[in-house]
Amino acid sequence: MTAKLISGTDLSKTIREELKGEVELLKEKGVHPGLAVVLVGDDPASEVYVGRKAKACEQLDIYSEVHKLPETTTEKELLLLIKKLNVHTDIHGILVQLPLPKHISEKAVIDAISVEKDVDGFHPVSVGNLMIGDDSLLPCTPAGVIEMIKREGIEISGKHAVVIGRSNIVGKPVSMLLLRENATVSICHSKTPDISSIAKQADILVVATGIPKMIGADCIKEGAIVIDVGINRMDNGKLCGDVDFEAVKDIAGYITPVPGGVGPMTITMLIKNTLEAAAKSLV
Repeated sequence: MTAKLISGTDLSKTIREELKGEVELLKEKGVHPGLAVVLVGDDPASEVYVGRKAKACEQLDIYSEVHKLPETTTEKELLLLIKKLNVHTDIHGILVQLPLPKHISEKAVIDAISVEKDVDGFHPVSVGNLMIGDDSLLPCTPAGVIEMIKREGIEISGKHAVVIGRSNIVGKPVSMLLLRENATVSICHSKTPDISSIAKQADILVVATGIPKMIGADCIKEGAIVIDVGINRMDNGKLCGDVDFEAVKDIAGYITPVPGGVGPMTITMLIKNTLEAAAKSLV
């Protein structure tokens, strides 16, 4: 058996076509959705991500601002920009590209973004709402993972989901979202003994460790849904995930490729959050 590919590229195209209708409806109501992205420094990977986000906005006729600030920008200067964007009526979503230079506190910056415009879903209030199940803008990558599974018609309720990784950006929030969908969730991390034996119990396996090809055939249950969130650049310049795709693809039932898997969905869910924030501004 060869696993069915869950293409984030194809799914993103489908969802973005659906979102075009939402943009038009909002414009008819007098709201042109707007997203501001802030980039501090000249990290090449961050510049690529920001470019992709701006392109996605352009394709869907969403107003977009990209604020590129030098590496020497102070925390005070960045917080002042965020304060201005918080009250900017044409901006419904604010995203500050991470990581930030070491002299700027990520926590201070995330805390400064208005909860109503927190399209990354990182603000403590957003995280708290996620935890208790209240309405909130969801973190983009975890929301994209859930969307990918659901769009394949896969039932999450009652399944054993294993998440490898406990970051605030992916591991913890995707665990909460799986729990919200009534999965039984196990979380593994660097201090978990014998990860492979736990991973092999998973009906749904989500891997977000940042370690290239960490998960091999010995970690996969026959027919499991494998979602590889990792993206790593190898010495030969090629990209790979946290899952050894070639070793796993004939065991899993479904698997996401790298690249072209979870990555495109992250940007699509960012756009979706921006539209949701714009819609809430009407209330």
